[in-house]
Amino acid sequence: MDGTSRGYSAPAPAEALALREGAPADVRAALLAARRRTLRLAEDFGAALGTSTRLPYAQELNPPLWELGHVGWFQEWWIARNPERHQGVRADPDAARAPSLLAQADAWYDSSRVQHGTRWDLPLPDRAATLRYLSDALDRTLEMLDALPPDAGDDALYFFRLVAMHEQMHAEAAVYMGHGLGFALSESTGAPAVGGSGEIEVPAARFELGRTGPGFAFDNELGPHPVALAPYAIDARPVTWGAYLPFVAAGGYEDSQWWTPEGRAWLDSLRQRGPAGPKRVEGAWRQMRGGQWHALREDEVAVHLSAHEADAWCRWAGRRLPTEAEWEWAAFTQPAFRWGLVWEWTASPFEPFPGFVPHPYRDYSVPWFGTRRVLRGASRATAPALAHARYRNFYEPHRRDIFAGFRSARAQDTPLRSGV
Repeated sequence: MDGTSRGYSAPAPAEALALREGAPADVRAALLAARRRTLRLAEDFGAALGTSTRLPYAQELNPPLWELGHVGWFQEWWIARNPERHQGVRADPDAARAPSLLAQADAWYDSSRVQHGTRWDLPLPDRAATLRYLSDALDRTLEMLDALPPDAGDDALYFFRLVAMHEQMHAEAAVYMGHGLGFALSESTGAPAVGGSGEIEVPAARFELGRTGPGFAFDNELGPHPVALAPYAIDARPVTWGAYLPFVAAGGYEDSQWWTPEGRAWLDSLRQRGPAGPKRVEGAWRQMRGGQWHALREDEVAVHLSAHEADAWCRWAGRRLPTEAEWEWAAFTQPAFRWGLVWEWTASPFEPFPGFVPHPYRDYSVPWFGTRRVLRGASRATAPALAHARYRNFYEPHRRDIFAGFRSARAQDTPLRSGV
């Protein structure tokens, strides 16, 4: 997506449907696309870091060299080393594994067992050796994928699809990490501009929230269950800086009435109150992109906002965040609803749907239930192959290093506030 993107008005772009529902050839293309992106970003980081491969410790980040090795390890662990890969979601995650191509890979790259703080001091292979490991792991993956019949089913393709999505998730993490560090990346990190505004009136509805049917799904997407929605109105586009900055100018960060108790506690932890992305320079708002400051356009989507900031703005504006059910129903039924410009905070806590059963990658969802907030949509750094209107992203509500913003909603009997 580039700075003029208008986002998606359908459940998913073609690339996402091909990866989730397509044949082995589609999955192969997705794996190769993910690897090209990984290597391109590795070159960007290499150019930015020079001879150093280390960054100062940060709780939200991983060392770039560790990230590369982990991508290769994850692929190898779930495919080449997994004796039950053909079982799909029924595979035993604890089945004994064959040795890795890299003798100490499990001790270095297993994110379930290697604590975050220790990843910065591991005796990792150098960049050249890490890239060789990545290449060798992909060769083994493609060899096994190519051995499948053209009509291979969902079970046989499950882990191949999973590792393609996993690699794209780490690529997106690299983009927002590089953006936060001020690195010049080959990918554009320009904020998307919103074409038009307004809201959509959505009538009362009853539908099944949660995915069903063939193809790939993450475990937290499953468990279809009926949801009844009262009539509501929802923004056709995410909130822009032109709508958000008046809240800042009105002293919104100093007025406690707009903030939840959790939001006020978060505000008190900040060294400087205000949005993280833009900065006021000589009377004008500017924003960092690619290591340089650029003029902030009012029609750009507001980004790098926490859920606390989204909640506070909505209270100030006399609105609220939509639930994930309201967001999804609008995405599936309203042609004017545009998404994919920014990850969007919802009012919904990240919880399992009824009948939840964890998939073999047990650490994907289970450890985070109850501590995260659901985001829907996709950002400018999200690969189209990963973007799907049913995808449930989730982060702690204080995070604003990610490409997160929001759209607002209201009950249809709530009057519009003038000037917002």
